[in-house]
Amino acid sequence: MTIHQTPDHEAPAGEALHQLFADAPSSLEFNKLRKRLLRQTRQAMEEYSMVAPGERWLVALSGGKDSYGLLAILLDLKWRGLLPLELLACNLDQGQPNFPKHILPEFLSKLGVPHRIEYRDTYSVVTEKIPESRTYCSLCSRLRRGHLYRIAREEGCSALVLGHHRDDILETFFMNLFHGGRLASMPPKLVNDDGDVMVLRPLSFCAEEDLAKFAEAMRFPIIPCDLCGSQDGLQRNAMKAMLADIEKRMPGRKDTMIRALANVRPSHLLDGKLFDFASLAVEPSSAD
Repeated sequence: MTIHQTPDHEAPAGEALHQLFADAPSSLEFNKLRKRLLRQTRQAMEEYSMVAPGERWLVALSGGKDSYGLLAILLDLKWRGLLPLELLACNLDQGQPNFPKHILPEFLSKLGVPHRIEYRDTYSVVTEKIPESRTYCSLCSRLRRGHLYRIAREEGCSALVLGHHRDDILETFFMNLFHGGRLASMPPKLVNDDGDVMVLRPLSFCAEEDLAKFAEAMRFPIIPCDLCGSQDGLQRNAMKAMLADIEKRMPGRKDTMIRALANVRPSHLLDGKLFDFASLAVEPSSAD
């Protein structure tokens, strides 16, 4: 476990953020992209009441494009005075083969971002329990989440903040629909099972394509998510391909679908636990 805090004599958050965007493109296209991501993140925070001034958030940083984008957007909002709380970036090194341990500490230290790096060999646990022919992602994710909850408690953080975006939410919805037989997805805000850590997804309205463009423009030092060689044949890949085909044929459908998840009509579905179909009755006619 390694903990790094920015000493008082180092650059304050605003100057550190200027350094983060120092080499960013100055083009109109990039500025529009940056503003769109900021606007959509603020929208999610406001609609789902995520922010309580004075709290401390643990920001999960995997080294992928989404978590880098999440951290950058949160730092940008904080610098603008729109996020009145403390951020602690956290990477959990899970012992994956060839994981480049130096990249994230160097990136965060250079920017003066408070962070905690912790090593836990969950990879060995996963490979022991899961056959090589199957993907490791589900168990790997559960083990990682448990450690992040623990770290949030240890660091006095009220919330664990994750980089899941609009496309993740839609893919999860269709995976549950096609394979789980239920209408469910990733909520933008929930409380963990122990009831002591809030889980937040501020990028719920942000498109994966925008986050990919943002990461490329910012030249984040991306760490691939396929170090364990367990990414082929995922059901999620099939959902991603399906949604990409729908969006190609009918542009704008992803935004429509994400709005639909916030516009539910229980009386027009089939779940008797959510709507009392048994009590429905026809009003007597006044002519009777």
